[in-house]
Amino acid sequence: MTIVDAHQHFWNLETGSYPWLTPASGPIFRTFEPAELLPQLAAAGVERTVLVQAMDSYADTDAMLAQADVHDIIGAVVGWVPLWRPDEAAEALERYRRHPKFAGVRHLVHDEPDPDWVLQDSVIEGLRFLAAAGLPFDVVAVLPRHLEHVPVLAERVPGLRMVIDHLAKPPIKEKGWEPWASLLARAAEYPQVYAKVSGLNTAADAATWTADDLRPYVEHALESFGPQRLMFGSDWPVALLAGDYAKVWRETGAVLSGLPEDGRAAVLGGTATRFYGMEEPG
Repeated sequence: MTIVDAHQHFWNLETGSYPWLTPASGPIFRTFEPAELLPQLAAAGVERTVLVQAMDSYADTDAMLAQADVHDIIGAVVGWVPLWRPDEAAEALERYRRHPKFAGVRHLVHDEPDPDWVLQDSVIEGLRFLAAAGLPFDVVAVLPRHLEHVPVLAERVPGLRMVIDHLAKPPIKEKGWEPWASLLARAAEYPQVYAKVSGLNTAADAATWTADDLRPYVEHALESFGPQRLMFGSDWPVALLAGDYAKVWRETGAVLSGLPEDGRAAVLGGTATRFYGMEEPG
């Protein structure tokens, strides 16, 4: 079984611009680079990672691809192109696709003033270029409205594969359920839609969360998507807001421990390897 962390980040505050990162971000308001993560991946037995954009900029994407050139453990990069400028996006995709590890696109839709930003005709056209390139879209879903968009996108761009980051941030801390549960199940009705079991610790009580807090939400995702459309991610270093890499790995593993071996293998690596078109470790 190849273990894949399907969602992690790096950023350098001296060389890159990340306006959302401020002193209020606490322990993650600093530079995070591969040297800090590599021993933690080794301790967990992770053999590949998916490095995901942390800013809507070419500079961030270029920096990630440069890191992927140096570190074999980075198996795929989810970058950024200006989807609302579809002609420019098409040109950027043509350029980035030449890199063997460029494997998808994400946009920080939750930072857009318009909660329906992704449904603009220009963005839809950009997503059609993405689908035509055979590349998937990582969906940031923070508000219920963001999750409502997934079936709409699935209908309007049927060839687009999507993955919902962080299970759309279920209301774990509040022990809430709806409308999250129904909206996630609705999105899962489309076979081209996947989801990441990631970022759940920062949706829970930062000080006290355990596998038991995550379990009902992960089980609902398993019922909705099945393990073949779910993938584990650490969301490091954002995860440091509520624990550390080792705890995320340990507690997620506890939640998944009841799955059959093939199901665990899918969530912990197989799904991400297929979805992002990664090569198996040599």
